[in-house]
Amino acid sequence: MTVQRIPQTRLDRTDPAGAIAASAQRNRNWNRWGADDVRGTMNFLTDEIRADAAGLIGRGASFSLSQSFDMDGPQKGWRRRTNPVHTMLDTGTDAAAGVQRFPHGIGGADDVVAMPLQCSTQWDGLGHIFDHGRAWNGRAADEVVTSLGDNVTGIETVANGVVGRGVLLDVARHLTPDGELPDGFAVTTDHLLSTIEAQGVTSEVRTGDLVLVRTGQLSRARREGWGDYAGGAAPGLSFTTADWLHDSEIAAIATDTWGFEVRPNEFDDAFQPLHQVAIPNIGLFIGEMWDLDALADDCAEDGVYEFFLTAAPIPFTGAVGSPVNPIAVK
Repeated sequence: MTVQRIPQTRLDRTDPAGAIAASAQRNRNWNRWGADDVRGTMNFLTDEIRADAAGLIGRGASFSLSQSFDMDGPQKGWRRRTNPVHTMLDTGTDAAAGVQRFPHGIGGADDVVAMPLQCSTQWDGLGHIFDHGRAWNGRAADEVVTSLGDNVTGIETVANGVVGRGVLLDVARHLTPDGELPDGFAVTTDHLLSTIEAQGVTSEVRTGDLVLVRTGQLSRARREGWGDYAGGAAPGLSFTTADWLHDSEIAAIATDTWGFEVRPNEFDDAFQPLHQVAIPNIGLFIGEMWDLDALADDCAEDGVYEFFLTAAPIPFTGAVGSPVNPIAVK
């Protein structure tokens, strides 16, 4: 596979602790919105930005950016994450058999789903990742998230606010002939900026934006099978993009991969170091396993990479993440 190579910032692969500490200190937003803040970078997404985003709707074409939630999903049990288990409580069979005992011939169906909240298309909340025992805004992790859930920054705190201008950065289509980055490919800031330049003015990233980065890994997984999609090697953002994620003042970012950042990670001994900087220090909301393919095809066809995007989490009280069915409207 031929990939356009842009020089990447060099990292000392042997010193993840030092690199993480330096990046966290450089990009930390603690107290930026006050000591009591629970919304992090979602503070960048203002009412004015949401109102302006509504003006992006032209054709009315809408795209669901969610994968399915079923037993055929990507989960393989890593970290006890499983695919959703859907069970019927009442069925048409029960109604036809007359066992529901409702009056005047009415019948019905009911069902229940059991699943991890981050098993398919989802948001990572601010209580999902800690840095040296500290959660978002410098709070002690054991005081924020307990057996009762996230008592401070639960996902319900942003249930009303994840609506605004979405921007697609189709890095895979920009860098590769087949529109699929190989596993282990680290997307750097230079890659993001060159994609923006190539796509044109509608992909300019602004304060408060909801940025979507397509790697093409989901396209490959659909064609070849899930394999190790949920837990294995993947293209993704380089650790070195932390400064851009901070400086660009975006409200949130999402990718089509299970883990957002490149896998294997860029250090000899590390686990999700970009998460460690982005969530508890920048206060950034991260989306994973978003289905960006149909939207990407449409954007490539009409050359417009901005759209109205609504992606509110389900407000499970105290949850550190949530399923979501994002809708992009052009």
